[in-house]
Amino acid sequence: MNVLQLLKHLKRKLRWKRSWLTLGMFFAVVVVSYILYATGSLLSAGDSPRGVVRSTFAGLTPVDDQRLQEATTTLKSITNSRESYLLKTYVCGEERSQLGLQTPQELLKMQMKHPNWLLSIGANGEVTFTESIDDLSPACKEKAVFGIDGSSNLSLFNGTPAKDNVIRTFFQLNIKHLESSLPRETVEQLHEGIRVTDLEEYNSVLSTFSDYAMPPQETERAMTRP
Repeated sequence: MNVLQLLKHLKRKLRWKRSWLTLGMFFAVVVVSYILYATGSLLSAGDSPRGVVRSTFAGLTPVDDQRLQEATTTLKSITNSRESYLLKTYVCGEERSQLGLQTPQELLKMQMKHPNWLLSIGANGEVTFTESIDDLSPACKEKAVFGIDGSSNLSLFNGTPAKDNVIRTFFQLNIKHLESSLPRETVEQLHEGIRVTDLEEYNSVLSTFSDYAMPPQETERAMTRP
């Protein structure tokens, strides 16, 4: 078989695979639609939400399954519509958005659609779904800066390093060890602020300067020293 024949053969196989893939996707859509319809029918008929959750999402991870069951138990006590919100918590920063007024059935469907979200009810009765995202928030990607605060701690700042701009404090640095080990330009850059725009840069800065962190016992002594 020459090269052209081989290419034609591969194209035919690819078209055949695409046809089966398209057909498979069609059946998948039908199955998912049926599950959602059946779930809605069961809920509207007054069946146990707990039973619906277990029959529909038998393949959940233990953590997600536990969250789903806890949410189901919590929602059983709700009989009226509630204002709902989505809180996205990032490695750096968070965002809160309004989802609107939802019935207990709609809230349960939302939890079933996103089993990794954590449901909680606030003091005023509002429902909040919390989603944990392993990334920097858009705001942090624009402004987050690593630097040193007034107590020699490695901290993350919202913009230029300043006392009132601290987002998060990590650990106290051994300044003498740091200044004697790293190039002067690097130390100066840390004092001025090191911008990070993604999670890779964020982790890289933390990893680099963690080598110069004060031992916990030394940090405690420094905090209690008169």
